[in-house]
Amino acid sequence: MQLHNTLTGQKESFVPQHPDRVTMYVCGPTVYSYAHIGNYRPPVVFDTLARVLRRRFGRVDYARNITDIDDKINAAAAKEGVDIRAITDRYAAAYHEDLVSLGVEPTTYEPRVTEHLPQIISMIERLIASNHAYAAEGHVLFHTLSYAGYGALSKRDEQSLMAGARVEVAPYKKHAGDFVLWKPSSADQPGWDSPWGRGRPGWHIECSAMSEAVLGETIDIHGGGHDLIFPHHENEIAQSTCAHGGAVYARFWLHNGFVNVNHEKMSKSLGNVLLVRQLLETLPGEVIRLVLLTGHYRQPLDWTDDVAADARKKLDRVYGALRDLGDIEPAAGVTAPQGFIDALEDDLNTPMALAELFELVRAANKAESADEKARLKAQLLDAGSLLGLLQQSPQDWFSAATSESELSAERIEQLIADRAAARKAKNFSESDRIRNELAEQGVLIEDGAQGTRWRRT
Repeated sequence: MQLHNTLTGQKESFVPQHPDRVTMYVCGPTVYSYAHIGNYRPPVVFDTLARVLRRRFGRVDYARNITDIDDKINAAAAKEGVDIRAITDRYAAAYHEDLVSLGVEPTTYEPRVTEHLPQIISMIERLIASNHAYAAEGHVLFHTLSYAGYGALSKRDEQSLMAGARVEVAPYKKHAGDFVLWKPSSADQPGWDSPWGRGRPGWHIECSAMSEAVLGETIDIHGGGHDLIFPHHENEIAQSTCAHGGAVYARFWLHNGFVNVNHEKMSKSLGNVLLVRQLLETLPGEVIRLVLLTGHYRQPLDWTDDVAADARKKLDRVYGALRDLGDIEPAAGVTAPQGFIDALEDDLNTPMALAELFELVRAANKAESADEKARLKAQLLDAGSLLGLLQQSPQDWFSAATSESELSAERIEQLIADRAAARKAKNFSESDRIRNELAEQGVLIEDGAQGTRWRRT
C-alpha cells in the first residue's frame, strides 16, 4: 500500500507500527457555525481511507477532534448572550447530522478540547521544563528556535515561515515566530485555571495533547486540509516532538486539496460559500460524497452544478444496474476486483477506483448467466462499501424526492399506471401526455422487457 507523505514529498510504502492496528488523527471542525463543502472533504476522504485501511490491516484507531474553545466561538456566544456550550453543542450536532447524510462512519474517538484541559496543561508544563517553552505576561509560548526541525513539513525557510504565520509582534516574545500555547482570558471571556493564571489554550497545542491522549506519542497517519500544513501541523510537530523527548509524532502526513466553487475560492465576500446543510436540501448525500471523491484527494476540487448533476447521473447508472439485477443474491465470499483495490491502495486513487466501478456496471448490464450476475452484484456492493456509496436499496434511491417541489414516488407510480392503462386502451395521445408531464417534472421513464422503470433526471 502506497501513501503520499507530505513530510518527504513522495509516495511511500505504508506499513503500520503495529501489524494489526493503524492509528490515525485528522483535524476536525471548530464548531461555531454550519460547515461548508470544503470542511467536509477531509472527513469524506479520511473515512474512505479508514475503510481501506480496515480492510487491509484490521483495526483502525481513528480520532477526529472537535475544537470547542476558540475566539470565534466566544464571539458567537457573546452575540447570542449564551454560554459557549450552547454554540458548540448546536453546531457539533449539525456537523454530525451532515456526516451521517454523507455516509461518514463514526470515528473511534472524537476528543473535545474542553474535555482535555488537564492533558493540555501537562504538555505545556513538560515543554517549559525542557526549555522549549516559556511563560511571559500571562502567556506561554513555544520557542521555535529551540527545535531544529522547525519548517521541515512546510519546506519553508525562516523568512517564509514568518510571512506565512502572520505572526503577532509582541514585546514578551523571545522570537517573532514563537507561538502561543496558553493565553490569558479577560473577565468576560471563557477561561480555565492554570499554573500561568486563568486563560485558555492556543489552537496548536490542543491537537497535540488530544492525539497523545487517545492514540499515544507516535501515530501512523495525521491528516487534514492542505491549508493546515503551516502553521498548524508544523507547530504540532514541534510541540509533540519536543514534549516526547524527540520521538516521531506522525509517521505519515496526508493533506487533501481545497474545494473551489465555480472555479473560484470560497469566500464570504464573493458570496459563494456553500453550506452542506443547504446542498442537502436539493441533493442526496451520496451525490455530495461522490463529487468529493471524484478528484484525487491531493488535488484541488471544483464544485459546480454540472459536476453535481453528473455525479447524480453516475449514481443513477450504478443503482440502475443493481435494480436490474433484481432479487439475485450476491455471490458469497466475492469481494471487489483487485484492480479496484489496487487503485485505492495506490495513495487512495479514487478516480481510478471509480473507473473500475463503472467497468463493473458495464459488465453487469451485459451479464446473462445467474452466476455472473451474482458475482458482479457482490463486487459492486463491496466496492460501494469501500467508497461509502450504494448504501441504500435501488428502490429507495430512485423514489427519494430531494425537494418539496418534486413528485412523490407514489404519485409517479400512479401516473405510470395511468399511462399503462392509456396504452392498453390505445389512447396514445394520453400516454404521451403523461410521459411529457413526468419529463417536465424531472422524471424519465424507460420501457423495457422487465416493465417500465423510472428515475429522476
